Amino acid sequence: MKKFLLLSLCLSSLSAVLAQKVSYIVSFPNIVHHEAKIVVIATDIPQKTAVFRMSRSSPGRYATHEFGKNVYDVKAFDRSGKPLAINRTDGDVYEVPRQDGYVRVEYTLYANHPDGTYAGVDQTSIHFNMPATFMWVKGLENAPIDIKFDIPEGKKWTVATQLKPVDGNPFLFTAPGLQYFMDSPTKIGDLLWKEWTLKNTNGKSYRFRLALEAKTSDSAATAFARKVQTITEEAQAIFGEVPAYDYGTYTFIASINPWVKGDGMEHRNSTMISVPANFDGSNYLLDVFSHEFFHCWNVERIRPKTLEPFNFEKSNMSNELWCAEGFTQYYGDLLITRSGYQTVEEYLPALAGLINTKENSAGAKRFSPAEVSRHAVFVDAGVAIDKNNYANMYTSYYPYGGAIALALDLELRTRFSNLTLDSYMTALWKKFGKTEVSYTIPGLEEVLADLTGDKKFAADFFAKYVNGHESYNYKPLLEKAGLVLKRANESKPWLGFVQMKEGNNLTITSNTVIGTPLYNAGLDIDDQLLTLDGKPVKKTADLEPILKEHKVGDAIQVEFDHRGEKKTATLTLIGNPYFSILTFEKDGQTPTAEMLAFRKSWFGNKVK
Repeated sequence: MKKFLLLSLCLSSLSAVLAQKVSYIVSFPNIVHHEAKIVVIATDIPQKTAVFRMSRSSPGRYATHEFGKNVYDVKAFDRSGKPLAINRTDGDVYEVPRQDGYVRVEYTLYANHPDGTYAGVDQTSIHFNMPATFMWVKGLENAPIDIKFDIPEGKKWTVATQLKPVDGNPFLFTAPGLQYFMDSPTKIGDLLWKEWTLKNTNGKSYRFRLALEAKTSDSAATAFARKVQTITEEAQAIFGEVPAYDYGTYTFIASINPWVKGDGMEHRNSTMISVPANFDGSNYLLDVFSHEFFHCWNVERIRPKTLEPFNFEKSNMSNELWCAEGFTQYYGDLLITRSGYQTVEEYLPALAGLINTKENSAGAKRFSPAEVSRHAVFVDAGVAIDKNNYANMYTSYYPYGGAIALALDLELRTRFSNLTLDSYMTALWKKFGKTEVSYTIPGLEEVLADLTGDKKFAADFFAKYVNGHESYNYKPLLEKAGLVLKRANESKPWLGFVQMKEGNNLTITSNTVIGTPLYNAGLDIDDQLLTLDGKPVKKTADLEPILKEHKVGDAIQVEFDHRGEKKTATLTLIGNPYFSILTFEKDGQTPTAEMLAFRKSWFGNKVK
């Protein structure tokens, strides 16, 4: 009897879920003024009070966003078209207190910020990131979704999206539920389409599409698509396969024109890329394509547990962005080099930038990659107007994580025969990506221990450089590749990296940084420099000749104005600590055959 009752309850519950559905209809009656009309129809709403809301976060973003500010003229109707009471209970939340399971809500969306997070509506094209665009229904997160786009008359537009198309209708699509729907950016306009296929070792082929919104020729678009294809092939070579995309297709949704805002945002089977420039097909455009494509493994499927499932009602804090974003940052540039679209010499400044982040930023000297990852809820396009002290307590997890990736790559190549960071990423893919089992930091350490067969090495590396913030000695390991790491200006007196504004006096406009001469002397943001070593300073050019008269270690007087009060302090000069990287050849040395082989293994093409 108990078993029969349980089975009946399960079947009843399943029947209710299968009957639930959410439908969207999108039209553009006032497109010239960046407005869209959106209708959302919800059926079999389980709660007595139907709750409709805009999101406050977006996949790939970790801070809170106020998408609800661009929604207005909100109305609700029953199945017969009769108006229903709808109350705004929060900035982005609307409630229908009385309903019979069916509610149609209509609203106007203003959208004029096309990038990887927000939305844009214009008579030239439509640009939708779903959380910035669509209300959703509490309690129907697992209900199937369909969406229909009513395109303005006379437009010969096409639609680029990872949503599943419905046969026979180019403007009707479906999604299995809210998580997938919100992860499915959509571009509608005059798009140039290019396609290619990649085959996995199991013989299955996957289709890749470049949907390009740009003023360019078909031949130029074809040439650029070939470059992007090469990058996809190099990325596939790292893992040995591309993911099994849900509908067999991966789409690069790319807007390269002066009217978009700069951004790139990864998604499960697509990426939304916007570059505010005239399209010229140059190699510099490839960086964002390379980075975002690598994400279809790292973060979309090799996914931190802290981001699974994604919460659309608040910021999403993660401990692992140093890996999810930082390792992707490292591979973004590396893949361009392996693809042959930049030389090793052109790549080295990017590597030097990673090292300078790790060794010369105050945040990385004080906090671990895991700690700065958690700060993303405030910095990842988060908005605040008060001043912060990020110069002294935060370092971006993008280059910081990239510096950890570089260190681990060098360690693996040096310590362990035939192991590289590629090997580690493949191991993560097999453990967490293909299985789609979300990971934690201990899980990442466990994979490193299994890969190397050395638990102590893995434990030490994570303790020092992931959960800790110890300095890392890159120099001897870079020499294995015939590369020289040096502080080119360490003998030159240096005041520290600080921004100044010229006027009647030099005004410091950024926080001074711990350990630099200005910080140690007690100067900070908004202070005005009056004299240095007894000589007046009114512009930045006045500083250099004064510094040239001194050497590192000299103590000189600085006079400054702090909120109307003149002060004098002693400032001790230090050398510029920033690193650069040169090849042995550029440094006047001759690399050995072993160095050149190491370099080729690291930077060389991997596609067979």
